[in-house]
Amino acid sequence: MRPLLDTLIVLATVVLMEAVAWVSHKYVMHGWGWGWHRSHHEPRHGPFEKNDLYALVFAGLAILLIALGTAGLWPLQWIGAGMTLYGLLYFLAHDGLVHRRWGLRYVPRKGYLKRLYQAHRLHHAVPGRDGCVSFGFLYAPRLDILRAQLRRLHGGPLQGPAAPGSTGPQAEG
Repeated sequence: MRPLLDTLIVLATVVLMEAVAWVSHKYVMHGWGWGWHRSHHEPRHGPFEKNDLYALVFAGLAILLIALGTAGLWPLQWIGAGMTLYGLLYFLAHDGLVHRRWGLRYVPRKGYLKRLYQAHRLHHAVPGRDGCVSFGFLYAPRLDILRAQLRRLHGGPLQGPAAPGSTGPQAEG
């Protein structure tokens, strides 16, 4: 029974981490933490950007939880493991698929991955930190909803790499 409970804690943590990431992205990264996140909305020079410091903060927290959990504070190691799994999924989907940071050139043409890819492109359709949409990393609202939000926020049709019908890759950043 305990392995099943531990597995459920890991999976629940992954789901909860998407909510934590959404809140962190909208209110911290696009708020008082913009100093680090700005680098993600600008062209990248080299393999790293200042925004990567957020990954280090979350990884450090996950490592601490795993250490405390293995020292006897159950279920902290499983929460840390869930955070680590979420980080891996983020690394694959966001850094790999969307931003192509490690050579993946696949552009999804249908289904969930296409919606995730396009939703994040719509997030980057706005210069700067204000008026962005789609703050999740593994969940993406329907694209028509995001486009309507952008029209409401900015008045008028989208332009640039995230406009409807655009298929070219988003600029790095």
